[in-house]
Amino acid sequence: MKNPTIYKSILALAFLFLLISIGVALSGEVAGSGIFLILFFLALAIGFRGYDALRGYSYTVMIFAAAVSALYYPHLFVEWNGFKFAGLIIPLIQLIMFGMGTSMSFNDFVGVVKAPKGVFLGVISHFIIMPLLGFCLANVGMNFFGFSPEIAAGIILIGCSPNGMASNVISYLAKANLALSITITAISTMLAPLVTPLLMKLLAGQFVEINVLHMMWDILKMVIIPIGAGLLFNKLFSGKMKWFDAAMPFLSMFGIIGIIVIITAAGRDSLLNVGLILVVLVLIHNVCGYLLGYWSGRLFRMNERDCRTIAIEVGMQNGGLASGLAKGMGKIATVGLAPVIFSSFMNITGSLLASYWHRKPVKDEETENVSDILV
Repeated sequence: MKNPTIYKSILALAFLFLLISIGVALSGEVAGSGIFLILFFLALAIGFRGYDALRGYSYTVMIFAAAVSALYYPHLFVEWNGFKFAGLIIPLIQLIMFGMGTSMSFNDFVGVVKAPKGVFLGVISHFIIMPLLGFCLANVGMNFFGFSPEIAAGIILIGCSPNGMASNVISYLAKANLALSITITAISTMLAPLVTPLLMKLLAGQFVEINVLHMMWDILKMVIIPIGAGLLFNKLFSGKMKWFDAAMPFLSMFGIIGIIVIITAAGRDSLLNVGLILVVLVLIHNVCGYLLGYWSGRLFRMNERDCRTIAIEVGMQNGGLASGLAKGMGKIATVGLAPVIFSSFMNITGSLLASYWHRKPVKDEETENVSDILV
């Protein structure tokens, strides 16, 4: 812990802001409590940076600060001088996917040959478990809580999306099989232009109109082309532009925050109507993904590290892509809500799961190095 007194003071200030926010809200000035709630999350994020055990949650707390800002002051994030900020979503996703590509290499795909069983099981489990869970939860939302078809379709959409790079970070922290995690992410992302539209047509076609070819093109231009450009950039310039390598993770993080702010502001009214129930269903979706992913690995007699990897790869989704697809459908304020909530909360659940597994020894530790699959 660095400068403990300073970080303790910042955390104390954070909770002071929280108390003021609660007090202002209880006095009847709910709108006025927003600025203090935002300051609470910002101070909390800074305070967490001073503690090794909490530093990993700092970015997640920043996401909550951004979401609260959009809920309290949506007019700031919808448009400016006639320019609609929703137009930034696809470029931001392309930037994030380009960053993902720069952190990968063509060797990441060699894992299919080196560990075909783990890769096959991880990809198949991902594209079976999460879409079907999403379909079941979407019907629960509609039949029992009055969700509109478009909000229900958003739950299915996040379930039909591929993995994101966040799963690789969580796998590393959880002492899972990092090489397998990277390979599953790479393969599921490459399959997304075909699999995601077809699953959406099959499972969500009854809720909203799904144009399969249009969705395929959206995924190609938002994911495949930018990742391909990133892979090429990495091959040509790896290690030659250290400032760029250092900047890309931060650009990606701010890109994700920007997407969350824009979609939260656009869908504020819908979110306030179904917010708590939608959060609960999304959390169930996420946590059940971990559980079913882990036990699918156990069912096929995978070792502990591979089971952890499959659990993480199944439970964590590419919320940015799902948000971009919602934008492409012209339904960002409804279909886009579940992906935003999922993206926000999976960072918390994933970090908690990684922290638990990090402290729990892997019983069947393999003798080979986890990077062997990549060489």
